[in-house]
Amino acid sequence: MRITFNFKNFDPSDHLRKYARDRFGKLAKFMAGTENAELQVNLEVEKFRHIADIVLTGKNIHISAREDSSDMYSTVDLVWDKLEAQMRKIRDKNKDKRRGSGGAVRMDIIRFDEDHAGKRKPTIQHTDHYSPKPMIVEEAAMQLETSSSDFLVFLNAENERVNVIYRQKNGDFGLIDPGV
Repeated sequence: MRITFNFKNFDPSDHLRKYARDRFGKLAKFMAGTENAELQVNLEVEKFRHIADIVLTGKNIHISAREDSSDMYSTVDLVWDKLEAQMRKIRDKNKDKRRGSGGAVRMDIIRFDEDHAGKRKPTIQHTDHYSPKPMIVEEAAMQLETSSSDFLVFLNAENERVNVIYRQKNGDFGLIDPGV
């Protein structure tokens, strides 16, 4: 990762430059596979305000953060915390995409029993939890067509939402997409 510094309205000490380089260099641990990333660090002093404006660009990533305080070292720490939080969020989101986790799905098997008054009362027989597989709608339709099930819960790879494809009485399929 290439780090570029710009200083405005003050002369930086070598210690400040080293501190900032060490601090922002730690972002590389979040950026696996993005050796061509560039971090633009703009440090500025306006009267009593010490301002840090950071822009990070790389493959499929563009984030920025801005902070100010009365001390440049604490400003660097504050903006580092913002960048780290954004990078963690992006990294965790990408991990979830690769895993195909659309969240666990709960499926209950319910039996209807008649009570002593003759009314039907639902009773949960069994509960399953599983993570649906990511696939496109056409793939889910083909999988449902070859199975004997009446429905299939899957993670729609196109919109990253849990969907249900079901078999209609006339043999066609219907799709339930709760995010639309």
